[in-house]
Amino acid sequence: MRKSISTLIALIYLLSINAARAQQGTSRIVEDGGTGPYSAVMMTEASLPTHTVFRPQDLNPFGKKEKLPIIAWGNGACFNSPFEHVNFLSEVASHGFLVIAIGVMPKETGEPVRDRSTSNQLLDAIDWAIAQNSDKNSPYYQKIDVKKIAVSGMSCGGLQTLEVAGDPRVSTTVVLNSGIFKDPAGSRMPGMPALRKDQLKKIHTPTLYLLGGPSDIAYNNGMDDYAQINHVPVFVANMDVGHGGTYSKPHGGEFARVATAWYQWQLKGDKQAGTLFTNESSDLWKSDVWTVAKKNMP
Repeated sequence: MRKSISTLIALIYLLSINAARAQQGTSRIVEDGGTGPYSAVMMTEASLPTHTVFRPQDLNPFGKKEKLPIIAWGNGACFNSPFEHVNFLSEVASHGFLVIAIGVMPKETGEPVRDRSTSNQLLDAIDWAIAQNSDKNSPYYQKIDVKKIAVSGMSCGGLQTLEVAGDPRVSTTVVLNSGIFKDPAGSRMPGMPALRKDQLKKIHTPTLYLLGGPSDIAYNNGMDDYAQINHVPVFVANMDVGHGGTYSKPHGGEFARVATAWYQWQLKGDKQAGTLFTNESSDLWKSDVWTVAKKNMP
């Protein structure tokens, strides 16, 4: 009898160890979980293995009073993993957002996943989140704001963002270190959407461009986009850091701070966050490191 009990205890212990190891493989805290009020986790969802989710670890605060807006994210170089952007995306999520990045969860060590992604994966992320909100068996059931959706991406991911920005479900568009080539033939990277400038006419939401200044290879494309967008509110901010932005800096650096304020304003109705863009006395307008401009905005 004692032997049977000992064997059972040992089996339970081994199962718990294996479960813990499996969990470690499907979720991880990036840095310290971010500086926002909701410590974030990076994870793989079994129902969406093609993407990586960044969201508050504790979903209990979300429901009737506060819901999680959706941010669909496309990666630089059309990579099918957000390994270059984990600090940035975790930081954004810690402010109460459901961030769904194209591609598999990055490994802590070893070679990153470098196969190519597609623009449709941004729409897959949106479809999944909406379905989760309606699924009574989902931990996200009635915790997601399916009326507040951002499409966002960096470099190639920015072009993917622009390719799907016309989707009527989208509430705001955020393009980082990117812009449509004046000559579509300039877009020769495998998987990169070969968009034409008339694609900009499909944008129907307030739009933010964050660029890395004149040394950013996407600077001319992004600034030309800004010049041609005259039918929706648009804001452009340049920080002279080149094409790599500040994504790998602690908590995503300045790019994360500014992008998060935009998400808070556009997706959560945070008017105080919005003054960063509308008030020309704000620290963004008065910054020594940012150069900004706006159109069709207060």
